[in-house]
Amino acid sequence: MFKRDVTGTLVFAKKLVIFFIGVFIYPILKWVNKTRFIGQEHIPEGRLKNVLLVSNHQTYFIDVMLIYIAATSHNYGSRGALKSPAFIVHPSDNIYFIAAQETMRSGLIPYLLEMAGSVSIQRTWRHAGADIKKQVKFTDFSAIGQALDNGWVITFPQGTTTPFVPGRRGTAHLIKKFKPTVIPVVIDGLNQAFDRKSVKLNKKGVDISVRFKEPLKINYDDSANDILAQVMDAIEQSEKFRDANSEPSSPTEDS
Repeated sequence: MFKRDVTGTLVFAKKLVIFFIGVFIYPILKWVNKTRFIGQEHIPEGRLKNVLLVSNHQTYFIDVMLIYIAATSHNYGSRGALKSPAFIVHPSDNIYFIAAQETMRSGLIPYLLEMAGSVSIQRTWRHAGADIKKQVKFTDFSAIGQALDNGWVITFPQGTTTPFVPGRRGTAHLIKKFKPTVIPVVIDGLNQAFDRKSVKLNKKGVDISVRFKEPLKINYDDSANDILAQVMDAIEQSEKFRDANSEPSSPTEDS
């Protein structure tokens, strides 16, 4: 009852929050919109540690919920599609996500998500909508390292929902320091179905997908820039994907 995870959150409270989030989001993802899981064979089985899930970013909050569901529900038979809701009743308590401290203090939904597994960090490049430049807080790195040592961590290298912007080198530094198993994730459709800054449903009948790729083969001795370039290419947010999506024959969606 009084056990705490590495962020200091009561595990009982964490599982309770995940339960209520699951009850809210499950019907929307299963019946209101069509959600597909691709590449689940690349998800490690069992309670493994030091796994880093790197993903593109389409909404402030739904991304984390969806990746969590896709990464855990396959253990209950949800292969290729969202089927069993067992993950709601028996949620995993060793999955965390990296989020900006500023974002996680902006309302009730962020507060609940923080209890569900947020490792909050101070942004070193942006604050209150303005660009800034600050030194990296190594205490933040330490907290992320503890989360990796306990289980899986979800991160969004771009730190923004704007597509094809450059990734932040902090992700590469994390990879070099902790040498995790890095699994790329590509999500699609959330920016059409949901409001970008809330959990409001904007559109029904949208095809939503979560695609897991093979773990990256990383040379941890490579430079941070080279590792970041490898990550951005894997999550399809590098320049070559931006150029492909900017062709006249490929209409774009305003997110």
